[in-house]
Amino acid sequence: MPVEPDESLTTTDADEVLPEMTFDAQFYPARPKKLRPAAHRRRNPLHAISAPPFSPDGRNKAYVEWLVEQSMLGDARTLSRQLAGLHTMWSNPFASPDPRAAVDRASVWFTAYPLSLMTAPNQSFLGALGDDDLWRCFEAVGVDAGHTGPVERAGGIRGWDATPSVDGHFDRISMAIDPLFGTEDDYRSMCEAAGRRHGTIIDDIVPGHTGKGADFRLAELNYGDYPGIYHLVDIPPEAWDLLPEVPKGHDSVNLSPSHEQALADAGYIIGALQRVIFYEPGVKETNWSATPPIHDYTGTLRPWVYLHYFKDGQPSINWLDPTFAGMRLVIGDALHSLLDLGSGGLRLDANGFLGVEKNAVGPAWSEGHPLSQAANQLIGSMVRKVGGFTFQELNLTIDDIAETGKVGPDLSYDFVTRPAYHFAMATSDTEFLRLTLREAMAAGIDQASLVHALQNHDELTYELVHFATRHAHDTYSLGGVDYSGTDLAEHVRETLRQKITGEAGPYNAVFTQNGIASTTASVIAASLGYDDLDAIGPAEVERIKSAHLLLSMYNAWQPGVFALSGWDLVGALPLPRSEVQSLIASGDTRWIERGAYDLMGWAPDARTSASGMPLARALYGSLPDQLADAKSFASRLAAILKVRKRHGIFSGSLLDVPEVPTKEMLVLVNRLFVGAIQVTALNFGGEKIHGRVQSEHIPSGRVFDLSTRRKVDNVDGLGGFSVTLPPYGGLAMIVREN
Repeated sequence: MPVEPDESLTTTDADEVLPEMTFDAQFYPARPKKLRPAAHRRRNPLHAISAPPFSPDGRNKAYVEWLVEQSMLGDARTLSRQLAGLHTMWSNPFASPDPRAAVDRASVWFTAYPLSLMTAPNQSFLGALGDDDLWRCFEAVGVDAGHTGPVERAGGIRGWDATPSVDGHFDRISMAIDPLFGTEDDYRSMCEAAGRRHGTIIDDIVPGHTGKGADFRLAELNYGDYPGIYHLVDIPPEAWDLLPEVPKGHDSVNLSPSHEQALADAGYIIGALQRVIFYEPGVKETNWSATPPIHDYTGTLRPWVYLHYFKDGQPSINWLDPTFAGMRLVIGDALHSLLDLGSGGLRLDANGFLGVEKNAVGPAWSEGHPLSQAANQLIGSMVRKVGGFTFQELNLTIDDIAETGKVGPDLSYDFVTRPAYHFAMATSDTEFLRLTLREAMAAGIDQASLVHALQNHDELTYELVHFATRHAHDTYSLGGVDYSGTDLAEHVRETLRQKITGEAGPYNAVFTQNGIASTTASVIAASLGYDDLDAIGPAEVERIKSAHLLLSMYNAWQPGVFALSGWDLVGALPLPRSEVQSLIASGDTRWIERGAYDLMGWAPDARTSASGMPLARALYGSLPDQLADAKSFASRLAAILKVRKRHGIFSGSLLDVPEVPTKEMLVLVNRLFVGAIQVTALNFGGEKIHGRVQSEHIPSGRVFDLSTRRKVDNVDGLGGFSVTLPPYGGLAMIVREN
């Protein structure tokens, strides 16, 4: 484990202690401050009129106007008009992604989840995330950005009534902040609090879909440009017999494969897509749903069929409709967050599904489509144009991530190695992790452009799309066995299921076909052989903590962003299924990993968050308590992040992932921005190991531990040196050339 250097240490031997050197002292000149225009959306109250005296019907002009007032497209129109013609819209370069500018600005991210953060009494989520004491703790740990997660209104509207979110607030229906999480003023105060600690706030936009809010209801009413927002198809009366019956009380029904095929054969829809995300028999068997016949604003009765990559409450946005209404809505949402609320960056949720096209043979083209790349370029360029940055959550092939990264968002979520490092933890074998890192290098992935993350709100994703789709027929060697890409992906998935679910980890749960619902601590617990969370005592906590810090080292001691969650900071364990039974009843097991956590000890007696999430068991405690203990997770993490920041590891370049003498070992060879060679060596096993590090990229010289500044070894004539690594330990080293 890295330790703080002993500043009192003195020596006359220059070979023993690394001279003081910091990234800040050698860094290139600071970029000019980004200039930003300002714009504001309408501030009219966005709530339903109580006891309305008129019917919520499309033929009612008052109802239509009420929907327009709440629509995101309406707000986008207002925002864009304030910005057109301003000279400040030409102040920032925007054509090309700039990952290092983004990483320089915000290198270590805290990823929040609004439903799970425990707050002080009468404190909103945004008020809590903007608390000065919290940001003081973040600064002590080394966190310099806060990713809020989705905080705008989500769910839908039926008549006058709001309906709840169907996907953790990722089914946005408004630019307005959900009162459940605070106010727009709370958001602005949060941005100011972060800024006082040199921090940045990162918001979410969802370019692929909305919820069934005002915009969707206006689309159903065939009003104005609103139908153009969605992949929404008007089915004429002569084809109504091809539609399924919508059950009473429902506003839509998922098409069965037979209905999908019939409508496709008749030419109304493009039919089956490459895969059905969130597939569930009898619930979601296709990516299309049908509405019942609805009176539009002219009185015409119309049923619609619409596309939704995800749940039926998340209608997909059409990025190539002649009105370009969907594009205008998304861009307006981004500008509101950046120029009205004050965020510095944006996460693009599920942005790989922005183009669909009919194929002559086989399923419709829906992944890796050029339109997705073009749409992402537009979003990324607009955000850079006003001084912000973007990162994408794109779980597609490594090739697709590389292609999108050339012109689109500045950063990409690391779906490349996240399942691979969990596989290494579960098996104490880094071979598959080394394989994926090399695949990424071969595809031209810049590690500095990736967001290397521990837990977030989603499952441990293990679809391994790269191997299972585009490279399904390629041959890969693992453990002395040759696999096709398809078979390799399944081997990894099955191994993870065996190692961290079922009897090995009954507290973790498989989530559809996508992955495993778990926390970082529970993945580690299962990997260490703990099948009963109630039996975890102090000794077991220390082992979990060590392995958790190892995974932190892996993600932090390489180029790119390091991201972690509140669940990581407190060492949260999954919730018992009984405590979230109503939430997981539909098959969404991810709710077991989203238990409430109390970062600051604000609510010591509370058992649920303000949003009603049950409190998860925390192995490490609150941040103030941890920072008072030098041996705590947070304090030891701070030492890891100090090394990362002082020496600019985050802005380096990955040069090599060399072979290793023992399967538990991983070595990453990086070139720092200042030109020096930095080496990260990690031990994914529970026993101490001695091993040789060797790479053609390692020059002759002396090797120093960046934590202690003590010399480790000399590089020999073969370009190698020896290291000793403790169980679940690691070293960040630098080579001082002779």
